[in-house]
Amino acid sequence: MTARGVDQAQLADAVGCSQGAISQILTGSTQRSRFLPDIAIYLRVPLEWLKGHGAEEDFEKSALAQIPDADDDFVTLEEVDLDYGLGAAYGDSPVSVQLHKMPRLLMEAMTESPASSLFVTRGVGDSMQPVINHGDLVIIDRSQRTIGRDDQIWALAISGMHTIKRVRIRGSEVRLLSPNPDVGNDVATADEVHVIGKVVFVGRRM
Repeated sequence: MTARGVDQAQLADAVGCSQGAISQILTGSTQRSRFLPDIAIYLRVPLEWLKGHGAEEDFEKSALAQIPDADDDFVTLEEVDLDYGLGAAYGDSPVSVQLHKMPRLLMEAMTESPASSLFVTRGVGDSMQPVINHGDLVIIDRSQRTIGRDDQIWALAISGMHTIKRVRIRGSEVRLLSPNPDVGNDVATADEVHVIGKVVFVGRRM
């Protein structure tokens, strides 16, 4: 947090939790917070390192510790290897990051959010076909966390699993929809669902 220049309140706001939740992690009251993957992504550190596995020099030598500035025509986005299941994928795995230069005009057409709120990942599985295929590049906007309109696509964490789904809200019920007719839809309660961000772009090789 010191290296990134953020305090507890700013980190809590960035990952969508309370300042008390951050305080519990810092004081060691909890070591299995469901917010740890989001915190690792935001702070640009490996999840395993954040959980205490690895020495300080491992972080200092990491390419994640030095994110280059973007030029006028391009912005730098991080691709996180925390694969998001198009069915579901467990999120308790090491996180590594590589950097992508993306055209600034393309980013501005997708969202008004700053590049620091965006990250790139890859879809895993077939439940979102043909909208998102296995291996597709997906850009997620962490600044968008409130599900409003039906049928938008969101990155979610549900009971320790990461998933990308089309979402509909019906009262306290969250319906997780799969475009693939061979895959059934799921239902969760609002309390079970942690919104990581909104999917704002999907790209694939032709």
